[in-house]
Amino acid sequence: INLKILPDTSLYNTMSLKPGSAYTQLFINNEFVDSKSGDTFDTVDPSTEEVLASMSRANKEDVDIAVKAATNAFITWRDVSGTERRDLLLKLASLIEDNQQLLAEWESKDNGKPVSIARDIDIALGIKHLRYFAGWADKIQGKTIPTENVNSVAMTIREPVGVVGCIIPWNFPIVMMMWKLGPLLATGCTTVLKTSEKTPITALMIAQLIKEAGFPPGVVNVLSGYGPDCGNAIASHPDVDKVAFTGSSAVGHEIVKASGASNLKRVTLELGGKSPLIICEDADLDQAVEVAHIGLFLNHGQCCCASSRILIDAKIHDAFVQKCIERAKKQKLGTGEGMDQGPQVDKIQYDKVMNYIESGKKEGAVCEIGGKRWGDKGYYIEPTIFTQVTDDMKIAKEEIFGPVMQLMKFDTVEEAILRANTSHYGLAAGVCSTNIAVAMGIAKRLRAGTVWINMYDDFDAAIPFGGYKESGWGREKGEYALDNFTEVKCIQFPINNY
Repeated sequence: INLKILPDTSLYNTMSLKPGSAYTQLFINNEFVDSKSGDTFDTVDPSTEEVLASMSRANKEDVDIAVKAATNAFITWRDVSGTERRDLLLKLASLIEDNQQLLAEWESKDNGKPVSIARDIDIALGIKHLRYFAGWADKIQGKTIPTENVNSVAMTIREPVGVVGCIIPWNFPIVMMMWKLGPLLATGCTTVLKTSEKTPITALMIAQLIKEAGFPPGVVNVLSGYGPDCGNAIASHPDVDKVAFTGSSAVGHEIVKASGASNLKRVTLELGGKSPLIICEDADLDQAVEVAHIGLFLNHGQCCCASSRILIDAKIHDAFVQKCIERAKKQKLGTGEGMDQGPQVDKIQYDKVMNYIESGKKEGAVCEIGGKRWGDKGYYIEPTIFTQVTDDMKIAKEEIFGPVMQLMKFDTVEEAILRANTSHYGLAAGVCSTNIAVAMGIAKRLRAGTVWINMYDDFDAAIPFGGYKESGWGREKGEYALDNFTEVKCIQFPINNY
């Protein structure tokens, strides 16, 4: 599919990828191929509502072929030295860096986020993630263990788990791909990775760079397709040793069922959230407003850890609300350089968010700003802030995944903690206070995998990320992520007693 030539080619440095056309096929065994069925689906630019490309649609037969390629590749890839895997990951990171402008422009077209955010946040984080795990590739170690039998030696080694089925979401396509590939490639696993049908293009561009970096055929396979046929085939495949999934909690339940009904493959899940942010009486208001703004409006609210339940001490509530409104008014909508907020990813998501806004109004919340479509083309929604929100309202309980902020009062810290924990989610939380003793005391009581204090949405590659309760199993990023992709083997043997 030939598309519009992108405008300013001076921005493209020593590129391998060429501007003007999309990668539309499946990537299996280091080759781009059509799906066996010949089926296709369209991917749409959410800023224009126009079709970008027609993509090959993978089904069970394509999954079988990709899993076979990954299985065959694992036989030799698992024994490639850590230093070689390190160098390949570093090469891939450099190739992505060389092609970052073009990748950012396609990410913006396919996902809707502003080009500068795609480049300077998403792709920059992805590159750092690859380089971080490149550093781990030659440092994955076991232990020697003293035992009761002094005439023997017991040791552990960590081995790659095998073929990993990765299923990634549409909100951060490049970042989520890197979160999966970094640790699994560093540990010696191979993968069949399914992208979201909403945002398939940039993963295939990166697949081309994976081939160019020198990764052997079959180590990374990338499929475009839908959950019920492609995703389910991966989750239930008897030759897939593990599934790493990021997406909704509802689908997470189905992934676990598929594992149990097939080969009891290992599963890690990074799922939904309804994350609380507690603003204490002594908070620095300007700092707290910025924390809340970033926490909610990052990526147009399409973020699993969005601070979508903001609990404010009643003594400062009104002042905080007014500052939040003024901050939201400064939000610049569009997808070009320097913009803050793009459109929702597609009409399905747009309609879902608009329905939540209408629900908030009907249930008695006050819409202080926004609540409407922005412009006459594209799936844009105005930055929206609700006050007088109560815990029983739909907008206070369910994950909206859009630019909709809920502001609620509390009278005591104990009340705020109780309400914050009253959720079946537990992905993230935040606290704003100038008293670190108070903030730490609250943080220890919050049942969430990440608690940010006086900050939000810091995703350093060294810091683990994952949830409590129905927000997931396991941790991504940091040293903890290595556990997801390795098995511990104990080896014991006698020694001579001189």
